[in-house]
Amino acid sequence: MASSSRYLLLVFLVLPFLVKAQYTDVINSNRPGIAVSAYAVGTNVIQAETGFLYEKRNHSTLNTDASRFGGELALRYGLLFEQLEVIYEGTFLKENITYKNFGFTDNRTDFTRNRMGLKYLIFDPYKSAEANKPNLYSWRANNKFQLKNLVPAVSLYGGATFNLGENPFYPEDGTISYRAMIATQSRLTPKSVLITNIAYDRITTDFPELSYAVSYSRAFRNPKWSVFVEHQGIKSDRHSDLLLRTGIAHLFSPDFQVDFSIGGSFKDTPMRLFGRTGLSYRLDFHKDKLVPINDQAPKNKIKKKAMKSKKKKRKKNKLDF
Repeated sequence: MASSSRYLLLVFLVLPFLVKAQYTDVINSNRPGIAVSAYAVGTNVIQAETGFLYEKRNHSTLNTDASRFGGELALRYGLLFEQLEVIYEGTFLKENITYKNFGFTDNRTDFTRNRMGLKYLIFDPYKSAEANKPNLYSWRANNKFQLKNLVPAVSLYGGATFNLGENPFYPEDGTISYRAMIATQSRLTPKSVLITNIAYDRITTDFPELSYAVSYSRAFRNPKWSVFVEHQGIKSDRHSDLLLRTGIAHLFSPDFQVDFSIGGSFKDTPMRLFGRTGLSYRLDFHKDKLVPINDQAPKNKIKKKAMKSKKKKRKKNKLDF
């Protein structure tokens, strides 16, 4: 009962500020998966999500072996509105690839991801106070899965991918191409979240890429720890893939998270095995511009006083008569 009471107390404290804002007191990171949250980081929040990756690739048809090592960086900033953020995403890799049929090894180094865009939340099912209203009589009702929880928050993303010079990973692409995405997020229970992304990338190139990602995350009993499982599909004339990854994240403080994940492919053209580790950190300069619901009470008091004064005038006029 003590834990449920603390939970209800937390709900009541946070509820007034959730009516029109999506900023949270705890960091909102897209790591350790690749699926992007529908929610922004909040105005005047600067957030970095960075890490390292290692991958082994074996292609059965081309008869090649490859290893990749690289770094990842995502920078997110809450811009102008609570619903809007600007995002930079970069992945820089060094690949050693051996062509067994020809008996030689080649090296290539460049960005496999170098893009910037804007993401805007167009629909939030928890925007109203009524949607966030807890059941005061049942702890189970507040924590169990309900069909209404499937209704997701929805964001739209628009951005561009940049090639700096001749990129050996994408030699056919031009300097700039475009990317569009829909991101959804459903809070299934207080401890579990479902995120989906559908993206259309490198739109103006000869090899546009359609992809999707479905990610499920769940917090442990100790909410500082969480696990996730994620499925990703990629379809392009240049490259198609089906991937599965899983991992764990630990929250060291409200502004600092570390993560680790592993994954692989379902096919052998190429067969892929990879691991990632990294951290997320934010500089929080957010200031809540909204007035809590409870602070709107004085307006009601003013109205009541005005009504009382009118009644008094009416009584006085009757007595004078």
